[in-house]
Amino acid sequence: MHSSMGLHCTSIILPVYNADCWLDECLKSVLEQDFEGTIELSVYNDASKDDSVAIIENWKVTLEENGVHVVVGGHDSPRPRGVGFAKNQAVLQSSGTYLCFLDSDDVMMPERVRLQYEAAIQHPKCIVGCQVMREPANSTERYTRWINNLTPEQLLTQVFTSHGPTVIMPTWFCSREWFCHIGKFDEGGEGVPEDLLFFYRHLQKGGEVLRVDQCLLQYRYHPEAATHSVLEETIWNHRVKFLQDKVLAHWKSFTIWNAGKQGRKLYRSLLPANQRKVVAFCDVDKNKIAKEFYTYEESKERPKPKIPIQHFRDAQGPFIICVKLDLTAGDFEENLKSLNLKEGVDYFHFN
Repeated sequence: MHSSMGLHCTSIILPVYNADCWLDECLKSVLEQDFEGTIELSVYNDASKDDSVAIIENWKVTLEENGVHVVVGGHDSPRPRGVGFAKNQAVLQSSGTYLCFLDSDDVMMPERVRLQYEAAIQHPKCIVGCQVMREPANSTERYTRWINNLTPEQLLTQVFTSHGPTVIMPTWFCSREWFCHIGKFDEGGEGVPEDLLFFYRHLQKGGEVLRVDQCLLQYRYHPEAATHSVLEETIWNHRVKFLQDKVLAHWKSFTIWNAGKQGRKLYRSLLPANQRKVVAFCDVDKNKIAKEFYTYEESKERPKPKIPIQHFRDAQGPFIICVKLDLTAGDFEENLKSLNLKEGVDYFHFN
């Protein structure tokens, strides 16, 4: 910790790889922060082959003239080491008491650092996120609604869904001390969901999750974003493992809500000890219910396990729900509400 930085220093952590078309807007948003404390910008260039470095060097002058301390690191090997590595390096070379994560294609609102800092000083074991606006506005509407509308309780209960972390990584803000307590990002490179793994470790260590309920980031969607390179299957396996460790280990029996593909896939992915806890599948689809049983054909056991399929009204909780939210014009949500269950106690979403 460089003592010159003082107590109220926030380091903006910015990994960069071939981002020359976004960087001007991104760095301008650093300049426009209204935070009264000290801001440091820590940029790590992960072997960019475009004009990113020149743009950063240009902005370094302007930012430093305006009181933002800029640290630039990087390497120029033939290929990038990946975003986990780049974020870790940017954190290592920075010196602020607080870390504010930013992606090179996103744009911060002027209040971002100030409002997240105010929240973080109240909650030392917290990852603080914020609401976002999507660019372009109509991309991933379901996902954006989910990010912006989770209740404070759901930030901790909806951590098993395919959407990933309940506060998204480009909005993360936390103390350096807490970041170091969790450990660094996984540096496996392409195909590793480093933010999800970090988020799960955070939760396992008793970390809290908080969202500033104001839109503080323009979150850009474009098909070549790094997110798309992570294999669905890898994420699925991490989610299943976390669900088993955090929830199923404490349950004696449960019902899987969805007798279709997703529900059966979850069943097959469970450890045998947890498969034996599944008392039924439940559904609303009459054709599925009419089958009465799901037979686990791939089982080594004889006779093969046969799991009853029931109407959701006849099923016994607790439930693991494998139905996608916000898709069925509210029908599923109404059915769930009619049972008067408590999320995080009587059911968890895994969709």
